Amino acid sequence: MGKTIDLNCDMGESFGAWTMGRDEDLLELITSANIACGFHAGDPATMMRTVQLAAAKGVALGAHPSLPDLQGFGRRTMGITPEEARGLTLYQVGALDAFARAAGTSLRHVKPHGALYNMAAKDRALAEAIACAVRDFEPSLILVGLSGSALIGAGQKIGLSCASEVFADRGYEADGSLSPRGEPGALITDEEFAVSRVLRMVLEGRVESRTGVDVAIKAETVCIHGDQPKALAFARRLRRALEEAGVEVRAL
Repeated sequence: MGKTIDLNCDMGESFGAWTMGRDEDLLELITSANIACGFHAGDPATMMRTVQLAAAKGVALGAHPSLPDLQGFGRRTMGITPEEARGLTLYQVGALDAFARAAGTSLRHVKPHGALYNMAAKDRALAEAIACAVRDFEPSLILVGLSGSALIGAGQKIGLSCASEVFADRGYEADGSLSPRGEPGALITDEEFAVSRVLRMVLEGRVESRTGVDVAIKAETVCIHGDQPKALAFARRLRRALEEAGVEVRAL
C-alpha cells in the first residue's frame, strides 16, 4: 500500500471587520479544515461561512478549540486546570458542531490550537482532560495532536482514533516538541526547505531538529498555517510535491 497523507489548515480566523487568510482558495488544496471557534479568532458569522465553504468543497471539518485569548491569538500560555480545559473544549466543539449541523454535515476531528496544543503535548493531565471532552462529545471524532505527544497518548488510552500531526513550517527540538516561537529556527520561511522536510517526514518518518539531532516522527496529517502571507502558494507547491512523490493526499 502506498503512502497517504492528510493536508490540514487552520482557518476561519477572521474576526469582525478584519480578514485573515485566503480560506476559500486554500480549500481547493487541503483535505481537512481546522476552524477557529471564537476563543482565539473567528466569530459566529465567520464560523458559519467557513463551515459552509468547507462543506461545499468536500473538505473534512474539524473544531480548533483554544485558550480564551483573542488578543494573543491563543498563543500565550495560561494557567488552567484540567477541568477548565475539558469545559472550554466541550464549549467550542459544541459551538462549531451547531454550524456543521445547520450546513447538513458533521465534524470529523478536533485539533487544539496554539498554546493549548503545546501545553497538552507535554502536560498529561491537560491532555487527558481534552481527550475526555472529545470522547464525551462524540467518541467517533478523531483527535489530532503532535506526533509522539501526551495528547496522542491520552486519546489512544481511552479508545479515540488519533492522528499524528507534523508541521511544514515549524522547527523541532530533539525531544520531538515544536521549537518555541521566537527561538532561532522556530519558523521556517524557506519554501524549498520546508517541502523537503515534509517529504522526509512522510516518506521516511524522520525530521532533523534545530540542534541537528534526527528525530523519529509519525506523519498522518501535515499542518499548513493559513495566516501566513504565502500560505496559498506554499500549499500548491507542497501538494504538487507530495503527489509527484507518489503520496496520496486525502482526508483522515
